[in-house]
Amino acid sequence: MNRVVIITGGSRGIGAAIARHAAAAGYPTALLYRSDRASAEAVCAECTAIGQPSMCIQADVADEPAIVAAFARVEAEMGPLGGLINNAGLNGGRVAIRDFDLMHLENLFRINVLGTMLCTREAARRMGTGSGGQGGVIVNISSMAATIGGRPGLSHYASSKSAVDAFTAGSARELAKEGIRVFAIRPGATETDLTAAGYNDPVTRAAIERTIAMGRYAKADEIAAPVVAMLSDSFAFLSGAVVDAGGGGYVFS
Repeated sequence: MNRVVIITGGSRGIGAAIARHAAAAGYPTALLYRSDRASAEAVCAECTAIGQPSMCIQADVADEPAIVAAFARVEAEMGPLGGLINNAGLNGGRVAIRDFDLMHLENLFRINVLGTMLCTREAARRMGTGSGGQGGVIVNISSMAATIGGRPGLSHYASSKSAVDAFTAGSARELAKEGIRVFAIRPGATETDLTAAGYNDPVTRAAIERTIAMGRYAKADEIAAPVVAMLSDSFAFLSGAVVDAGGGGYVFS
């Protein structure tokens, strides 16, 4: 029987797609969400309908007490933890470097970087063999932006995702002896409700698709499928890998 998988930012977009794919693969799921309770409950209902237990908990990944309590509740109500998907994140909107605001940057990094670190800490404390766990898998959702420093106005977001990539490499080495494998995946432009303003505008969509080798946006399911595959024992000797899911990469002409 598969152990429970926690998915942060699981109420919408890529996180919701991961939850559905995980349930279809036989994993019980726990979705952490910050504010959209209705969407989180709808995704939980879908996972339950697929045939796997699912619960949703309101918890901001940048709120340490809330994260500690959420992980403890999942373990108490659903059993041992086997996986963590660090999906919650912000892109911070397009901001020129000359217009950076410290509070805005701090909020972005608290969620994208510190939130990932806090959740990884809680997962390691529960899954690590050194503390009585059975090992497990952590997958961090990075971004293709980390490979080029981001599109114009998104250097702050790209920097936060570069930090996620570095943390993936470091935590993979440190946690290997605890039976925990760590991966990251870098989605490129992906169709979700969160990016609808961009891909529904024909001019914006065409401009972005011209920079993608495959010439199109990804579907959320196309990101979710490899993430869930990483949870399986088929990747038992892989850890520290960062997988590009950017449709062949950026093309600039």
